[in-house]
Amino acid sequence: MYSIIVVPPPTTEDERSSAGQIRLAPGERLTFGRSAHANRLRIPHEGVSRRAGEIAAQGAFWILSNLSRDQTYVVENPEGAGEHVKVGPGRLDAPIPFEFARIVLPAAGDLLPVEVWAPRHDYLRPDGCGDGDTTAPAFSLDRTKRYFAVLAALCEPRLRGAPHAPPPTVEQVVERLRPSWPAVSRTTVQWNIDYLAVKLRLKPGPDTADSGPRLNGKKESLVSLALRFDLVREDDLVVLRASAPSGSPR
Repeated sequence: MYSIIVVPPPTTEDERSSAGQIRLAPGERLTFGRSAHANRLRIPHEGVSRRAGEIAAQGAFWILSNLSRDQTYVVENPEGAGEHVKVGPGRLDAPIPFEFARIVLPAAGDLLPVEVWAPRHDYLRPDGCGDGDTTAPAFSLDRTKRYFAVLAALCEPRLRGAPHAPPPTVEQVVERLRPSWPAVSRTTVQWNIDYLAVKLRLKPGPDTADSGPRLNGKKESLVSLALRFDLVREDDLVVLRASAPSGSPR
């Protein structure tokens, strides 16, 4: 079963046709570079090393070796919020965690993209052992509640492709949520932000003796935490449509 698909850089002869895709089964390796003799994937650019790198399929993920002497490769997550991995010269077997990835090769003034897809997903199969208590979730979020819509609105700019965008202001969140929540106000949005800070344990709850230090950059902290642990994904932005969400402010 193939687990990794490599899409070479576009050329004038072949603009990313499906025939140009290279499929790797677990354990298979693909060497790429300028030389036509030492590589399965030839990249005919004078700025690419003769033997530039190697991609190896490892089950549901892949690893990258940088065989160049002085070029750092950047592996980007095109669907993420600016996530990337840098693989320095001579680094071997660097694990790449992205399902969809783009290797950016610096080549004499050009940036050549090599796309790598890892569509295979492996999951734990329940073994039927039900002894003991259920493991408590790390973050308990109800996607039907108003607070999740507020969190989604805060994360939306970065999920839409602006990885360094500042979080929206409270007023901007109010305007974004008004179609689905006509009664929304600055006070209710701020209340939900404060509630999220407690719920996601960025600060202690009101029933504790120690209120903790003052949390500066509360919206930024919420967005960073939510995106780091995938608490809000691009698919979750559906809650910002006019038909959702419903229920109490919490």
